[in-house]
Amino acid sequence: MTNFLKKRIGRIVILTGAGVSAESGLNTFRDSGGLWEGYDPLDIATVGALDSNRDMVLDFYNSRRSQLNDCLPNLSHLAISSFQNNFSGHVFLITQNVDDLHERAGSPQVLHMHGSLKSMRCDYCAEEMKAIEMFEKSTICPSCGKAGKLRPDVVFFGEIPKQLDEINIEIEKADLFVSIGTSGIVYPAAGFVAHARNTGAICVEINKERSEVTNLFDTSYSGLATEEVPRFFSNLLLKNEI
Repeated sequence: MTNFLKKRIGRIVILTGAGVSAESGLNTFRDSGGLWEGYDPLDIATVGALDSNRDMVLDFYNSRRSQLNDCLPNLSHLAISSFQNNFSGHVFLITQNVDDLHERAGSPQVLHMHGSLKSMRCDYCAEEMKAIEMFEKSTICPSCGKAGKLRPDVVFFGEIPKQLDEINIEIEKADLFVSIGTSGIVYPAAGFVAHARNTGAICVEINKERSEVTNLFDTSYSGLATEEVPRFFSNLLLKNEI
């Protein structure tokens, strides 16, 4: 147990990964030996795949979007939302997840660095918009009126994550950096803890098992997100300790 003075913890950055949504029934990216819901990620998560087999890629993401309707936020989402809404300082939430479970749990601010299943983008006009529940290659863009170039507004392999400049600014200002349910394999998110340490933040990891970057954290907790996350944020909010 580590105690903190309240004046030291005024700004917090939280990073969440697949381990937060897994207990809501969403498959994690690295399930089944590198397959993702039965697909090789390189077949459905690259610009090349989109160009060569747009119908298959759109079908896959339509199916994932539909799956969200059967999933509910779990206790870890609710604990993060409650903390955001009740902490007197500044909390900045970054997620690698493309689901909307943080929003549905009531989080007032979420930065989706890998995009969102609930959003789509047109490669003709570059407009980002709310996703049609099921859209195909022939679907007409509501913005420019052209068909054939709508795509999920998610970050594929080889594409640059969203709002990295804003993320880096928030990390540089943070007193506390908390990473939850991440593998520590996928960059640039895997490098956030090193950045936070270098700028003086206290770094805490909550994960089901050790990650590739566990050794960079000041404190690490192992266990289910639905158990460890509520305990952690309750202690931080009520007792100012972790």
